[in-house]
Amino acid sequence: MMTRNLVIVGGGPAGLACAISAYDAGEKDILILEREEELGGILNQCIHNGFGLHTFKEELTGPEYADRYIQQVVDRKIEYKLGATVIDVNNKKQVTYVSKQDGLVTIDAKAVVLSCGCRERPRGAINIAGMRGSGIFSAGTAQKLVNVQGLSVGKEVVILGSGDIGLIMARRMTFEGAKVKAVVELMPYSSGLNRNIVQCLNDFDIPLLFSHTVVQVHGQGRLTGVTIAKVDENLRPLMETAQFIECDTLLLSVGLLPENELAKNADVEISPVTGGGVVDDGMMTTTEGIFQCGNVLHVHDLVDFVSEESALAGQRAVQYIKQGAPDCEKIKIETKNGVRYCVPALLKKDGDFTSSLNFKMRVASVYKNVTLTVFADGVVVAKKKRPIVTPGEMESITFKQEQIKILKTASNVQVSLEGGEK
Repeated sequence: MMTRNLVIVGGGPAGLACAISAYDAGEKDILILEREEELGGILNQCIHNGFGLHTFKEELTGPEYADRYIQQVVDRKIEYKLGATVIDVNNKKQVTYVSKQDGLVTIDAKAVVLSCGCRERPRGAINIAGMRGSGIFSAGTAQKLVNVQGLSVGKEVVILGSGDIGLIMARRMTFEGAKVKAVVELMPYSSGLNRNIVQCLNDFDIPLLFSHTVVQVHGQGRLTGVTIAKVDENLRPLMETAQFIECDTLLLSVGLLPENELAKNADVEISPVTGGGVVDDGMMTTTEGIFQCGNVLHVHDLVDFVSEESALAGQRAVQYIKQGAPDCEKIKIETKNGVRYCVPALLKKDGDFTSSLNFKMRVASVYKNVTLTVFADGVVVAKKKRPIVTPGEMESITFKQEQIKILKTASNVQVSLEGGEK
């Protein structure tokens, strides 16, 4: 059995940032396992700009952003294997992968970082009535077909879901000469960034229909149209409002699911809210020595935040390899009053008050004039006023050293929305 100090599963933006950070923290025995034939992950098909504003202070396309990190990996001579599909990770930190070059290989690692990304929720998960005709794609699949393979997926398009990839594909299909007839959103708000609504829909006069859904698809050999309808406050279709839209293509942008099958095999506790692992402030899961970062942990809105979070995971993995896990209590961070989740979900009471600490969170609905508030034993430790918060945009609070000391010596920590209105 091969032995390595650090194995990183996934060579997308999270895995690359993690590897670079770990290398710079002093760990040279690193192996990245990537199932695709090139590094970069999903960024390779995201040819639009808007990446890198936080990390590089300039606007880049997805491939350009990925290349910045790939070059740093190459410059450091960090080892990576392409076409290497990881099929198992267990709670003993043993990683098994298969590839054409190496066959079936099991690695005994001192630490493992899961940076496997996420996948799209398929049509089968949303139960749309109708035949299985062609012309129905997940938005990400359509993006790859158009941007990477240079194929046309349709001429008259309806998009279900207003997540960022759906919004971006509305603009992309318009550039390809297609007519995007509507973006249909089940909720009364968008799950995408406001800038994407403006740049991808409003600038091209593409209608966005809130509180609507697709109730049926029509056509057998090829999609000929969809029936949409309004939904009530319980998200049930109001069939008296049904209307038919003629189209040959339906793109589904109905959510992303963290790729956590490997984590489950390793006995990692999975959050029922995020679908990702439950991690502490050092990015370690509930299985000792196994860390998570990026979209496999929770779905991010900006890749810059993925890189930042993954760099922390790399540093903490190296710290674990050198020192082991601290023998300390961990307290659960509670969320309430509209805060859906917080990452980290656990806080170590390890006496380390000098390391950086940041809480990332998402809210359950659109709220105006609210204050994100963090309590320790009922006392306010930090607060951040926001004119508006939405489910589509991640919120964060970064703590100062004296605040970290209060949090890490508390018996109860809560994150809440205070004041404001829906």
